[in-house]
Amino acid sequence: MLYENLLREAAKHDVDIYEKPMSPGVKGLYADSIIWINHTVPTVTEKACILAEELGHYHTSVGNIIDLGDIRSRKQELRARDWAYNRLVPLSKIVQAHHAHVSDRHELAEYLDVTEEFLQAAVDRYREKYGTYTIVDGHIIYFDPLAVAEIFD
Repeated sequence: MLYENLLREAAKHDVDIYEKPMSPGVKGLYADSIIWINHTVPTVTEKACILAEELGHYHTSVGNIIDLGDIRSRKQELRARDWAYNRLVPLSKIVQAHHAHVSDRHELAEYLDVTEEFLQAAVDRYREKYGTYTIVDGHIIYFDPLAVAEIFD
Protein backbone atom coordinates (compact mmCIF):
# COMPACT_ATOMS: atom_id res chain seq x y z
CA MET A 1 0.00 0.00 0.00
CA LEU A 2 2.77 2.47 0.93
CA TYR A 3 4.64 1.71 -2.29
CA GLU A 4 1.51 2.42 -4.34
CA ASN A 5 0.95 5.69 -2.44
CA LEU A 6 4.52 6.77 -3.18
CA LEU A 7 4.06 5.83 -6.86
CA ARG A 8 0.96 8.05 -6.98
CA GLU A 9 2.85 10.86 -5.25
CA ALA A 10 5.64 10.58 -7.81
CA ALA A 11 3.11 10.66 -10.66
CA LYS A 12 1.58 13.87 -9.24
CA HIS A 13 5.04 15.45 -9.55
CA ASP A 14 5.57 14.01 -13.04
CA VAL A 15 8.35 11.76 -11.79
CA ASP A 16 8.60 8.53 -13.80
CA ILE A 17 9.46 5.28 -12.00
CA TYR A 18 11.13 2.29 -13.68
CA GLU A 19 12.15 -1.03 -12.21
CA LYS A 20 15.21 -2.14 -14.16
CA PRO A 21 18.20 -4.46 -13.80
CA MET A 22 20.98 -2.55 -12.05
CA SER A 23 24.36 -3.34 -10.53
CA PRO A 24 23.95 -5.48 -7.40
CA GLY A 25 25.13 -2.72 -5.05
CA VAL A 26 22.72 -0.13 -6.47
CA LYS A 27 19.16 -0.20 -5.19
CA GLY A 28 17.89 3.06 -6.67
CA LEU A 29 18.88 6.17 -8.60
CA TYR A 30 17.29 9.53 -9.36
CA ALA A 31 18.03 11.91 -12.22
CA ASP A 32 15.98 14.42 -14.20
CA SER A 33 12.55 13.44 -12.82
CA ILE A 34 13.20 9.74 -13.35
CA ILE A 35 13.66 7.16 -10.59
CA TRP A 36 15.11 3.74 -11.29
CA ILE A 37 14.66 0.96 -8.75
CA ASN A 38 16.66 -2.24 -9.02
CA HIS A 39 14.18 -4.93 -10.01
CA THR A 40 16.04 -7.45 -7.82
CA VAL A 41 14.93 -5.69 -4.62
CA PRO A 42 13.01 -8.56 -3.01
CA THR A 43 10.07 -6.91 -1.21
CA VAL A 44 7.59 -4.15 -1.86
CA THR A 45 8.40 -2.80 1.59
CA GLU A 46 12.06 -2.35 0.70
CA LYS A 47 11.10 -0.84 -2.66
CA ALA A 48 8.98 1.72 -0.80
CA CYS A 49 11.94 2.71 1.39
CA ILE A 50 14.16 3.09 -1.68
CA LEU A 51 11.48 5.02 -3.57
CA ALA A 52 11.04 7.39 -0.61
CA GLU A 53 14.74 8.20 -0.56
CA GLU A 54 14.82 8.76 -4.31
CA LEU A 55 11.75 11.02 -4.03
CA GLY A 56 13.74 12.82 -1.34
CA HIS A 57 16.36 13.52 -4.00
CA TYR A 58 13.65 14.87 -6.29
CA HIS A 59 12.48 17.24 -3.54
CA THR A 60 15.85 18.25 -2.08
CA SER A 61 18.80 17.64 -4.43
CA VAL A 62 20.38 19.68 -7.18
CA GLY A 63 22.95 18.56 -9.73
CA ASN A 64 25.16 15.51 -9.81
CA ILE A 65 25.79 14.19 -6.29
CA ILE A 66 27.37 10.83 -7.20
CA ASP A 67 30.76 11.81 -5.71
CA LEU A 68 30.12 11.30 -2.00
CA GLY A 69 33.70 12.41 -1.36
CA ASP A 70 32.37 15.93 -1.92
CA ILE A 71 30.88 17.42 1.28
CA ARG A 72 28.12 19.11 -0.72
CA SER A 73 27.08 15.77 -2.19
CA ARG A 74 27.04 14.14 1.25
CA LYS A 75 24.86 16.95 2.60
CA GLN A 76 22.39 16.52 -0.25
CA GLU A 77 22.34 12.76 0.34
CA LEU A 78 21.56 13.39 4.01
CA ARG A 79 18.77 15.85 3.11
CA ALA A 80 17.19 13.25 0.81
CA ARG A 81 17.37 10.62 3.53
CA ASP A 82 15.91 13.05 6.07
CA TRP A 83 13.03 13.68 3.69
CA ALA A 84 12.42 9.93 3.42
CA TYR A 85 12.64 9.39 7.19
CA ASN A 86 10.21 12.22 7.86
CA ARG A 87 7.86 10.89 5.19
CA LEU A 88 7.86 7.22 6.23
CA VAL A 89 8.79 7.35 9.94
CA PRO A 90 7.45 10.66 11.21
CA LEU A 91 7.71 11.12 14.94
CA SER A 92 3.92 11.48 15.17
CA LYS A 93 3.53 7.95 13.75
CA ILE A 94 5.83 6.58 16.44
CA VAL A 95 3.46 8.12 18.99
CA GLN A 96 0.47 6.61 17.13
CA ALA A 97 2.15 3.21 17.20
CA HIS A 98 2.58 3.57 20.97
CA HIS A 99 -1.18 4.16 21.31
CA ALA A 100 -1.81 1.15 19.07
CA HIS A 101 0.19 -0.95 21.60
CA VAL A 102 3.02 -1.71 19.20
CA SER A 103 5.56 -3.37 21.47
CA ASP A 104 8.87 -3.83 19.63
CA ARG A 105 10.90 -2.68 16.63
CA HIS A 106 9.74 -5.51 14.40
CA GLU A 107 6.09 -4.64 15.05
CA LEU A 108 6.86 -0.93 14.60
CA ALA A 109 8.48 -1.57 11.22
CA GLU A 110 5.41 -3.58 10.17
CA TYR A 111 3.07 -0.88 11.52
CA LEU A 112 4.91 1.77 9.48
CA ASP A 113 5.35 -0.56 6.47
CA VAL A 114 9.12 -0.01 6.37
CA THR A 115 12.06 -2.38 6.71
CA GLU A 116 13.66 -2.79 10.11
CA GLU A 117 16.90 -1.42 8.62
CA PHE A 118 15.15 1.73 7.39
CA LEU A 119 13.46 2.16 10.79
CA GLN A 120 16.81 1.83 12.57
CA ALA A 121 18.43 4.34 10.22
CA ALA A 122 15.57 6.80 10.87
CA VAL A 123 15.87 6.36 14.66
CA ASP A 124 19.65 6.81 14.45
CA ARG A 125 19.18 10.01 12.45
CA TYR A 126 16.59 11.34 14.90
CA ARG A 127 19.04 10.63 17.74
CA GLU A 128 21.72 12.62 15.85
CA LYS A 129 19.32 15.53 15.40
CA TYR A 130 17.58 15.60 18.78
CA GLY A 131 19.84 13.80 21.24
CA THR A 132 18.54 11.02 23.45
CA TYR A 133 14.89 12.15 23.29
CA THR A 134 12.44 14.68 21.93
CA ILE A 135 8.93 15.77 22.86
CA VAL A 136 6.07 15.34 20.38
CA ASP A 137 2.36 15.93 21.03
CA GLY A 138 2.62 15.52 24.80
CA HIS A 139 4.86 12.46 24.56
CA ILE A 140 8.56 11.89 25.12
CA ILE A 141 10.15 9.76 22.41
CA TYR A 142 13.38 8.16 23.65
CA PHE A 143 15.74 7.01 20.93
CA ASP A 144 18.07 4.68 22.84
CA PRO A 145 16.36 2.43 23.59
CA LEU A 146 13.36 3.37 21.45
CA ALA A 147 10.40 4.05 23.73
CA VAL A 148 7.48 6.45 24.11
CA ALA A 149 6.18 7.90 27.38
CA GLU A 150 3.16 10.13 27.85
CA ILE A 151 3.59 13.41 29.68
CA PHE A 152 0.96 14.01 32.33
CA ASP A 153 0.36 17.45 33.86
